Parts: sequence; C-alpha cells; structure tokens
Amino acid sequence: MKREGRAWKFGDNVDTDQIIPAIYLITGEEKELAKHAFENSRPDFVKRVKPGDIIVGGRNFGSGSSREHAPRALIGAGISAVIAKSFARIFFRNSINIALPLIEADVDCAEGDSLELDFENGKITNKRTGNVTEFNSMPDFLIKLVRAGGLVEYTKKQMR
Repeated sequence: MKREGRAWKFGDNVDTDQIIPAIYLITGEEKELAKHAFENSRPDFVKRVKPGDIIVGGRNFGSGSSREHAPRALIGAGISAVIAKSFARIFFRNSINIALPLIEADVDCAEGDSLELDFENGKITNKRTGNVTEFNSMPDFLIKLVRAGGLVEYTKKQMR
C-alpha cells in the first residue's frame, strides 16, 4: 500500500479539539466535519487542503477525547495519512478502525513537500530532497483493515 501527497506540518500535542472543535460534534459525517478541520489553529487549512495530502505532526498527535470525530474530519478533508513522532493511543486505534493510516516516524520535511509513503516496506520518501525515512512497516492485518475501509467493513467482508 502506497500513498503520495503534500505535507502539512504541525507541532507537538495537537489535540482532537484542534483537529475538530467540539461545537461541531453534532454529526459524525466526514464531509461535514471536514468543513471545520483545524478551524481555530489553521483557518486556511480547509481552503487549501487537497485530496491525498498528508499531515506530519510531532509528539502526542491526537491527544484529548476518545471520539472518532477527529480522524473522520481528516478523512473527510481528503487526508490520506498522518505521520507523527507519536500518537495518543485512542486516536491511533480510532484512526485505524475507520481506515486512516498512521505512521510513527520522525520525518524531515518542510510544509508543502511531496511525500511518498510505502507502508509495506516502511519507507517515506521526500520527493523534493530525496531523503528516505524508514519506519516499522505496517503489519499485514492493519493494511487489510485500511484497504477494506476500516474495521466494520473488514468484519462485514469476513462474515460473507
């Protein structure tokens, strides 16, 4: 499984309220949530994000509440993956469950760099610089979950 997209840089401790402010939690619909992604911290995000873009965060990305709204907002905005030095565990689980792939890595890139992600081989290539960052490849069962569209869709397919 591979993904390629433009990098959006964020720092440490990006919490779920920064990703999607609590006032918008009246829906779980991805496209509706996406309209308000990073509204308070990066007001230009929604206007500039493109399908396939990749978020690059620091430590403890996705801290805060345990709701699935934050990764749903990112999927709705077209984010194809999130790379961070570390993730809040519940955000990690929620993201995988709804098919948003995550990579724990410290990648050297600038805002707007084009990144190519290779989940099976554990490599991130910065297309601008040519630098390659290695990470622990995604286990096969997680790749299957993401490819299926998340845990619910994977389970439905297994039950057929």
